[in-house]
Amino acid sequence: MTQEIELKFIVNPAELDALRNTLNALESEHAEPRQLLNIYYETADNQLRRHDMGLRIRGDNGRYEMTLKIAGRVTGGLHQRPEYNVELASPELALAQFPAEVWPEGVFADELQAQLNPLFSTDFAREKWVVTHGKSRIELALDQGEVKAGELAEPLCELELELLAGETADLLAFARQLVAQPGLRQGSLSKAARGYHLAHGNAEREIKPLTVLRVAPKATVEQGLEGSLELALNHWQYHEELWLRGNGKAKAQVLEAVGLVRHALALFGGIIPRKASTQLRELTAAYEAMLASALKAPELAFSVESSQAKLALTAWLVGREWQPFTDEKANVKLAGSFKRFADTHLSRHAAELKETFQRPLGDSYADQLPRLARETGSIRLLAGVYEEAKTQPWLENWQGLRHAIVTRQQVEIEHYRNEAISQAPFWLHSGK
Repeated sequence: MTQEIELKFIVNPAELDALRNTLNALESEHAEPRQLLNIYYETADNQLRRHDMGLRIRGDNGRYEMTLKIAGRVTGGLHQRPEYNVELASPELALAQFPAEVWPEGVFADELQAQLNPLFSTDFAREKWVVTHGKSRIELALDQGEVKAGELAEPLCELELELLAGETADLLAFARQLVAQPGLRQGSLSKAARGYHLAHGNAEREIKPLTVLRVAPKATVEQGLEGSLELALNHWQYHEELWLRGNGKAKAQVLEAVGLVRHALALFGGIIPRKASTQLRELTAAYEAMLASALKAPELAFSVESSQAKLALTAWLVGREWQPFTDEKANVKLAGSFKRFADTHLSRHAAELKETFQRPLGDSYADQLPRLARETGSIRLLAGVYEEAKTQPWLENWQGLRHAIVTRQQVEIEHYRNEAISQAPFWLHSGK
């Protein structure tokens, strides 16, 4: 078993020549392009996918390798997954060659192999550069080709940075140098994820309204911080993909996600010093300002500002870059109960909303939209410690008020304002 640590970027084909010039200028070990064919296997009931596993056979100039990837963690475009690799004499499955302990309880290699069939393939040319950065060796793989399932196909143009030896921090630091030029977009969708989507009919991906944060029972405040920013980053990347595929309504969700990063940093700002997130806040604000422009989706998604902001957020999460800035008192708070933290802050944010909208504001409602977005964004990150049946109606009234203000529906504004400020708290320690 090896631990695969990769950072994936989608490459704008229009910037491909400039990127290749940059890579060729590096001090590196270069390998000419090789054609790679990968066949991915699955059962009729998606047994591997349900266990967050992926199985493929790769053909490379008469050599074959079988790879099993098992559940790991994806943060932004950084994939950290255990994988098992076995060399094969021919392109035929041989699951018995994997250690028995890789399979989930109740799954047996011989029975599984009898149910597996090819589901989709990826066929691409891979050109590689191996560089040293800091104390680490990093492989850069530029892939051009397609992923195909039956009659459906989608082009591939990607750059993968894989940590061969060393520290994840070096990988991220090297990536920061690369994204100083336009043309790269941090991608969370793997080739396999795109292949599965094609294999299941390539249905149009739907816009997903921002949900409340759900955390594990007995989560710590620090886990709440991490979960908040991961929720924002996932929402950002998912809807950026939709926006690039032509869904103009997805831009609003990208704005919501970027704003949520800001709200999360403010929510935990009483524990995490501002200097810990100075660069992250500056880069996020720069991209948020660009989103207000008339630039089209490709120009924004592949911009330096977008790449730097997402990479900074990824690095901040993966490296827990707030920790060098926290003292012993802050660390005790971070290790405390997120549920207790949520109860306290739900009361505070709800009180601020109620005070702001206690009385009709006439023509001044629009002036309060930033406050309304900030307070409801924070509440969205806190409310998930309670059941959805209790939290959703409460949030819907404030969301209704926000929509009515944006669309200037005066009667609706007063309706939702009255409903929102008269709601009973759904949380404990409400200060009643």
